[in-house]
Amino acid sequence: MPLGLFLESPTRSTRQSRPFLAQRPGSMASHLTILTATSRTYDIKKSRFIAHLVPLAAFPSALKQLRDEHKKARHFVWATRHLHDQQIEENCTDDGEPRNTSGKPTLNALQNRDLIDIGLVTVRYFGGIKLGTGGLVRAYSEAANRVIETARLIAVDNLYRQTIQLSYPQFRHFEYLIGQTDLHIIDKTFQSCQIDVTLQGPKTAIDRLCTKLNPP
Repeated sequence: MPLGLFLESPTRSTRQSRPFLAQRPGSMASHLTILTATSRTYDIKKSRFIAHLVPLAAFPSALKQLRDEHKKARHFVWATRHLHDQQIEENCTDDGEPRNTSGKPTLNALQNRDLIDIGLVTVRYFGGIKLGTGGLVRAYSEAANRVIETARLIAVDNLYRQTIQLSYPQFRHFEYLIGQTDLHIIDKTFQSCQIDVTLQGPKTAIDRLCTKLNPP
C-alpha cells in the first residue's frame, strides 16, 4: 500500500478529504522533494498559520504529533503528493474551513513547485477576525509558499537508495553520524547479527557516510 494514501482522517469535515490522481507529463528530472522536515509561521489579522513541510513517509506520525501539540488549534489543513506507477496521487482536506479555501490552495502550492513524496500541513489558530473566503485562500497559499521557500529542495533524479549492513556496535556510531546528514532512513531490519538499513539521499552523501563507518 503506497504511503500517504490512507492517512488518518481529520477530526472535522472528513468528507472534504478527497484523494485523486493527476497525470503529470514530463521527466522525473523536473520533480523535487525534501529529505528533512521544516516549518514556518505566518500571522495575519490575529490568526496564526504554522505550516509544516514533511517527507511523506513521516507525514502520518507528524500529523498526529501536531494534533497532540496544538490542542487549541482550530484547523489542521493538509495536502500530499506521491509518485506511484508513473502517476501522481494527490490528497487534500479543508478540515472544517469553507470548501476549497485551504486544502486546494495548499495542494496548488505543492503542484506549482512540482513537489512529490511530500506532505504539507498548516495548523491554524483562529484570532477572532474572519478572513473571508478570498482571505483564507490567500492566507493558506502564503503559508504554504513560505514554508516551501524555507525548505531545502532536492531533485528526485539526484536521489539514490542503498541498503547497508551494520553490526550492533556500529549502529550507535551510525545514529550519531546520520544526524549530521540530510539522508533519510527508509527502512531498518534488525537481524540476529546485523542491522540492515536502507538509506535515501544523494549518492555522494551515502558514500561519505559509509567511509566514516568503515575507515580505510
